[in-house]
Amino acid sequence: MSGKRSAGLLLFRMSEAGTEVLIGHMGGPFWAGRDAGAWSIPKGEYGPGEQPEAAARREFTEELGLPVPDGERIPLGESLQAGGKTVTIWAMEADLDIGRAVFGTFGMEWPRGSGVLREFPELDRVAWCTPSSAQDRLVTGQRVFLDRLASRIQDNRPPPPPP
Repeated sequence: MSGKRSAGLLLFRMSEAGTEVLIGHMGGPFWAGRDAGAWSIPKGEYGPGEQPEAAARREFTEELGLPVPDGERIPLGESLQAGGKTVTIWAMEADLDIGRAVFGTFGMEWPRGSGVLREFPELDRVAWCTPSSAQDRLVTGQRVFLDRLASRIQDNRPPPPPP
């Protein structure tokens, strides 16, 4: 396996407003105060010994502190990100009480060069939003998964009843 790889789960639900997707605002000092392009599908890196789908489930639980809901996983494929990382995403139709989320953390030296190691949340908040709202919020390389989800949802809906 060459290059870094990440896998994640994009939850979606049907509401009165239409389809909503669950995305998270990335934590840490680089993303603080930013909204556009500072959100992500819950995901994370995995190594050669782990299957992508297992990594997606593990990362979802680590990042949100909640178990993966039951449901069918819909493969949305891969996307090569600008930094060279390949991201694989599955969608799942499920509702989730985001008020119960307990975000995982990561450590990094901050400020840079200070020698001080600080902990930051991997995600500092999550939100249900429409795909059009998520389009502007998500990092550019993940926006393709919203289009793929819309196509898959449309393909799986039963045809309307005859007039």
